[in-house]
Order: sequence, then C-alpha cells, then structure tokens
Amino acid sequence: MISAHLLAVYIAALLVVYAVPGPDMALILQTSIGRGVRSGFAAACGLGVARATHVTLSACGAAALLRNAPWLYDVVRYGGAVYLAWIGIQIFRSPVFALADGGTADGKAGDSLKPGLRPGLRSLRAAFAKGLLTNLLNPKALLFCSVLLPQFVRPEAGPVAWQMMELGSVLLAVGLCFDLTYAVGAARIAGWMRAHPLAHTLQRWTFSAALIGFALRLSLD
Repeated sequence: MISAHLLAVYIAALLVVYAVPGPDMALILQTSIGRGVRSGFAAACGLGVARATHVTLSACGAAALLRNAPWLYDVVRYGGAVYLAWIGIQIFRSPVFALADGGTADGKAGDSLKPGLRPGLRSLRAAFAKGLLTNLLNPKALLFCSVLLPQFVRPEAGPVAWQMMELGSVLLAVGLCFDLTYAVGAARIAGWMRAHPLAHTLQRWTFSAALIGFALRLSLD
C-alpha cells in the first residue's frame, strides 16, 4: 500500500497536470458545448479508456520501446498530430451548434439511425472514439505515465504491480473527475451561447485554433 503522504503528493501532482489546458480539455469543452453533456460524458469515457491503456502499456514497458525506437515514436506522434488537426478543421467548418445525426444537444431527439438503435447513439459513439483517439495517439501521454508513476513506487511498500495498479486507478479517477466537471460546466453555458451566436462562433474558432496548435506542437516537438 502507498502511504497517505505519498498518495497526497501524487494527487497534487495530478491536479496540476490536469488543470493545464491541453487537447483533452479542448475536446471535452467543445463537445459538451456543441453536442450536449451526454456527448461530453462519452468523450470523457473515451479519454478514460485511452489513459487506462497508457497506464497498462507503461507498466508493460511499452514506453521504453518508444524511447528506443524513434521511428515508432514519430509514427504515433505524426498520426496524432494529423488527427488533432483534422478535428480542429472539422470544428472550424461546422455550423453553429451543428448536431450529428439530427439529434439535439442532449441527444434525446432526432431521427432514428437504423432499426433498434436509439437516436443519437452514433453521435455518442463518435464522441467516445474522438476522446479515445485524441489521447491514445499522443505518445507523450504514454511517456508521461512511464515517468510519473515509477517515481511514487516504493519496493518496500509491497508488490510493485499492485502499487502501479493503485497509482493508475487514482490517475484515471482524478482525470475522470476533471473531464466530467468540464463537460457539465461547458454544457451549462451552451444555452447562453445559443442566444449569442457570435460568442459561439468565436468559441469554435478558438478551440479549432487550439487543437491545430496542439497538433503543430506535437509534430514539431
């Protein structure tokens, strides 16, 4: 078991990291404002699955493989940069409060996608996939886990695998709390933006520019 003091320091470090604006935050905010809180939650779930994958790969030593194979790191890095840029362009080109599949902002209305499927299910799947790929295609997220987690592992505190699992679970929980908070907060201001189309247009352009900027930073770093 990890000591309470060490766990508190670890959580404090995570709070600082998650509070820093990044592509994950931009995606959650934009998704919730444009498509509603349910889509924001779906994107948050996608981010959570991606982070769980990174934690698992980090524990298995995949980060070391990326460090020792620069070409593989570059493949993932450029793929992630292209994907972020594509999302940014899609946001920029989308009309004001455009909703996928004819749904409403909360995903409760719209035309049926196909027999047996609830309206808006395709939109939720798309939001989940965007969250998953946005984080999964960022090799820095994997390297971050491989650098941060081992610093809080103490061999004398018990099995290393158990400590990694505990640290990974805390990382996922803190990240999910931030993502859900962003989703709820962004969805609440969506109503105000509906009454101010210009504000929403500026918001879309801002998030679009931010994601394209993150893509450039990822590709050039």
